Amino acid sequence: MILNILPIKNKLKIFNDPIYGFITIPNSLIFDLIEHKYFQRLRRITQMGLSYLVYPGAHHTRFHHALGSMHLMQQAINVLRFKGVSIAEDEENGLLIAILLHDIGHGPFSHAMEHSLVTDITHEEISLYFMEALNEEFNGSLTLAISIFKGKYSRKFMCQLISSQLDMDRADYLKRDSFYTGVAEGNINSERLITMLNVVDDHLVIEEKGIYSVEKFLIARRFMYWQVYLHKTGLVAEQLLTRILKRAKELVLDGEELSCSDALNHFLSLEINKSNFEDSTLQVFAKLDDYDIISAIKEWQYHNDFVLSNLCDMIINRDLLRIQIKNKSIKVSELVEHKHDLMNRYKISELEADYFVFQGKITNQAYQQKKENIDVLYKNGKIKDIVKASDQLNLKALSKPVTKHYMCYPKERM
Repeated sequence: MILNILPIKNKLKIFNDPIYGFITIPNSLIFDLIEHKYFQRLRRITQMGLSYLVYPGAHHTRFHHALGSMHLMQQAINVLRFKGVSIAEDEENGLLIAILLHDIGHGPFSHAMEHSLVTDITHEEISLYFMEALNEEFNGSLTLAISIFKGKYSRKFMCQLISSQLDMDRADYLKRDSFYTGVAEGNINSERLITMLNVVDDHLVIEEKGIYSVEKFLIARRFMYWQVYLHKTGLVAEQLLTRILKRAKELVLDGEELSCSDALNHFLSLEINKSNFEDSTLQVFAKLDDYDIISAIKEWQYHNDFVLSNLCDMIINRDLLRIQIKNKSIKVSELVEHKHDLMNRYKISELEADYFVFQGKITNQAYQQKKENIDVLYKNGKIKDIVKASDQLNLKALSKPVTKHYMCYPKERM
């Protein structure tokens, strides 16, 4: 008789991260959450969408980012406790779980799905659905984490550590995205920022010594948005991906059969929004990742639909649309000219031409004063907003939104 003895897992694993070095898993509950298929799916979701078409090194995933954010949260908890801020063990667990799972609801290529396959529902809301499903599976162990994630926990500073203008999410992704893209100007000293954290009247503050680190953080954030997140080539690629999925959905709803995974087909063949996003929908969503999309696009580039095949070919072979970015609105006459040229050249309808000729706008605002401020604590106990506390005049400019307009259209031949 052969006994099937399951090995006992060592749940105190260590990850070797290229940014921070060794990251430790603090307890068995967090280990089990990381091991769960919902979280492992994040290994197959690119952190920066199609930005690798611009920065070849940007292949890191949401999995990397989630672990990095948890590591920074561990550091923040240690710093605050050292300064006399009381954080109970269950609150520590809640903070670590909330930041670990804050991005678990991202769809393929991070943001493209929110604008094409589902409507009226954000990745934050889907993250909450996942957390509630996991809470049921783990017998209520995530209840406090969910309260913190929703911003409803009584201790406000804990909610700020998860989501604010100086949270552990931003502290990781700026440093991580800077590292993987090779854009050194976006690098921030997250360790010093965290060391300067404190709590006053239940609100997160940064000590006076950290003013320059916050200035660097905000300037780096502005730079990363213009140089990386809103880079014109990355912008075109994401627009194309959104339009591919939109066109595929249009064809499927019109009775066309497209070769793709069952999970992707589910979202193409149904109109899914907040009102009908049920548990069964979540289970299908959990099977969907970047690989479904790339595999489908590789097939669809040979489809007989003019729009779908050309859009897919552009992504696969990185032969993208042209883009012009301007400080003022695009003239309608310019769009019409490009659209008519395309319609005449390929004998396509205006509806089809709209997939290749379009306009939009992008906005960059590194610091939003109307939201929860980044407050600076002085030695005399006074608290000032970072813009008033800083002698860096640029911070006032950074608090104003800058909007640019863009127009996309095909090259001479498609």
